[in-house]
Amino acid sequence: MKILVISDTHGNTNRAFIAHTLSEPLDAVIHLGDGSADADELRAVLDTPVINVAGNCDPGANAPREYVWECEGKRILLTHGDLYQVKSGLAKLRQRAKETGVDAVLFGHTHQSVLEIHNGLLLVNPGSLSNACHLRSFAVLIITPEDITVRHYHID
Repeated sequence: MKILVISDTHGNTNRAFIAHTLSEPLDAVIHLGDGSADADELRAVLDTPVINVAGNCDPGANAPREYVWECEGKRILLTHGDLYQVKSGLAKLRQRAKETGVDAVLFGHTHQSVLEIHNGLLLVNPGSLSNACHLRSFAVLIITPEDITVRHYHID
């Protein structure tokens, strides 16, 4: 499956739609919070399924704060990241991943892209598409029963 992963759009759906167009064809879109209303807008317009979690700037959102998603036999933790203080490091996030028995973690919150493999655990932050960021980015995952591959892309 080919998945577009975005986070921290903060109302900038234009860049989210551009990221979608640049990444097509896609099997799904994942939004990792701080733009729950943006995820709802994508869901209403796109034919592609949209999965999202709520971030710290999504008060009243109907989305869960974290979600374990299963795809192609892989278990993936979706979270915004603020609950695990990711701006101060990834140790708490790695611990949560261990508790949930996942193969990968997708998170946002820092507005900076991350691609890390730690003891076989894949950690991915797509970055942010917000106007407030100097370097805007998103990620595309290819998930197969054998592997998860990730590529980050920058966008103006």
